[in-house]
Amino acid sequence: MAALDAFDLRLLDALQQDASLTNGALAEKIGLSASQVSRRRQRLEEEGTIRGYRALIEPAAIGLGVTVFIHVALNTHSRDNARRFRDLVRLTPSVLEAHALTGEADYLLKVAVGDLKELSLLVNEILLPHESVARVRSEIALETLKEPGLLPLPTP
Repeated sequence: MAALDAFDLRLLDALQQDASLTNGALAEKIGLSASQVSRRRQRLEEEGTIRGYRALIEPAAIGLGVTVFIHVALNTHSRDNARRFRDLVRLTPSVLEAHALTGEADYLLKVAVGDLKELSLLVNEILLPHESVARVRSEIALETLKEPGLLPLPTP
């Protein structure tokens, strides 16, 4: 991965703020030509610095009004068991994020569900019965104070 210069960082910052900007609009914001922006953007995508683009959707607008954080402890710590759990997470659409942890829990899941009944089904019918899972502890978010997290970019 190539080192990022000041123009790359300005381009990344502008895209984090609004990924729908055209190359022409980005060019005006960061002080390059549209063709230079296009080449830089393509390079950053090919190198994996830019991993993708997406629309941010209001969860409640599509019936997902409950955000839950679920701590999961595995029943055994082996490569195969971790793989089985990771496969389960990848196949569960309500899991928005999954992080491997140090400490008491092995994983932390961020989940979006419509209501407590859906949460109950997820915990009792999907997670707990799974062969890889020993314990589950859930915490319901009362309010989201900050989202989405824009990465703090270094200053050149």
